[in-house]
Amino acid sequence: MTLTKEESGAESPDSDDTYTPSERRLERERHKRARSRRATAIGALSTLVTAAVLYLVVVNAPGWPRTKETFFNGEYAREAFPKVLEGLWLNLRLLLICGVAVLVLGMLIAIARTLRGPVFFPLRVLAAAYTDFFRGLPLIINLMIVVLGVPALRLQGVTVDPVLLGGTALTLTYSAYVAEVFRAGIESIHPSQRAAARSLGLSNRQALRHVVLPQAVRRQVPPLLNDLVSLQKDTGLVSIGGAVDAVRAADIIVGRSLNYTPYIVAGLVFVALTIPMTRFTDWVTARMDRQRAQGGTT
Repeated sequence: MTLTKEESGAESPDSDDTYTPSERRLERERHKRARSRRATAIGALSTLVTAAVLYLVVVNAPGWPRTKETFFNGEYAREAFPKVLEGLWLNLRLLLICGVAVLVLGMLIAIARTLRGPVFFPLRVLAAAYTDFFRGLPLIINLMIVVLGVPALRLQGVTVDPVLLGGTALTLTYSAYVAEVFRAGIESIHPSQRAAARSLGLSNRQALRHVVLPQAVRRQVPPLLNDLVSLQKDTGLVSIGGAVDAVRAADIIVGRSLNYTPYIVAGLVFVALTIPMTRFTDWVTARMDRQRAQGGTT
């Protein structure tokens, strides 16, 4: 005789034990949602009020009509936009090439500064002198020295191309900053990590390559991305040597028309390029913070 499930009183293995939250929990969640909606509404309202006040202050200023014609002229904006975009291609190429060169040179300098032993003392001094000098030297002065000074030497086989010279100056300056970022990451690794690697039979070089550097680089990704964002903006400074990038393209139109709208166009193009990278940096930072809080990264 076969008993049915109801008659036997046994539960089926697939039976659903669904969780039913308590009324108190539901009330708490409703309160959180209401508070979130209220905060969003207040934030949106305050933003609109601030924007309206700023707009009214600007458009009611005595010099606004002249400022609008000089800086926000639609005719000159339409003329400048395609030329600025054409020049922006040079800025993007500089960003790519200089970014790679800065990472490589910065890493080498950071490793040189963290080498141990008295035999490496001269190398550590040179690396420290390099970072101190180029971090202290304003980038604009460095560009002028390299872009204008190197051609004046008339050295055989040395380029006088303002793009290459400007890229060299950017690399020299930014590699000093990136080297300090890498060095901070290397020194943040606990000595026990290196000791554990040595106890497993790895040499100092192998421990640095396989244990220390991977952890150091992961920890320093957000500040490295911030330096990349800064480098992206500063590629516009190569225009001081005559290279026709986005800034120089705008400058040519300004020199002919005496209207500054092309500068606004070039600035907005750089802002539009920078914002996605900035948001990506914020996302990476938040992701790494969450992983660290959960014990996912060291």
